[in-house]
Amino acid sequence: MYVVVNTLEVGPETAEAFEKAFIDSMVNLEGVQGLGRSTLMRPEGKSKTYLSTMEFDSKESFFAWLKSDSFKASHSDDQAPGMQAPNAVASYTVIKDTAA
Repeated sequence: MYVVVNTLEVGPETAEAFEKAFIDSMVNLEGVQGLGRSTLMRPEGKSKTYLSTMEFDSKESFFAWLKSDSFKASHSDDQAPGMQAPNAVASYTVIKDTAA
């Protein structure tokens, strides 16, 4: 499994609008080849750092998505509230996964 984590710094003044715009854009992920799960996580406490995760079956599936119409559609409204937020992307290969 290949996991991509995006951290996004969103201020409280745009948080609600950011969440709506981000969630609305997630409809573009339906049917993406190799994508098992995508999440948006709201920070707790005083943190402004949202986390977005995507779990792909392989690194190749992720890179194929980057070239897809789904990717373009998911990132087409760069003026949506909070979408200009400072962010950082990191990727990981899962070496062990345990479910309860």
